[in-house]
Amino acid sequence: MARFNPIEFLGEVRQEVSKVVWPKPREVWITTLLVGLMVAVAAVFFLIADFIIGGAVNWLLKLGR
Repeated sequence: MARFNPIEFLGEVRQEVSKVVWPKPREVWITTLLVGLMVAVAAVFFLIADFIIGGAVNWLLKLGR
């Protein structure tokens, strides 16, 4: 079984982290806005779908009375 060397491990971690391409602040801002926009669109979609489905269910239940 291979021995665990913490110093070697930390060196490998540092080497891998140096390969990461970090996003620029503008990219983070644009991505954040797009996520917020998609959340708003999804919320409106589900609000309308819930209203329509709820109305249909209420209509069906009133037919059974």
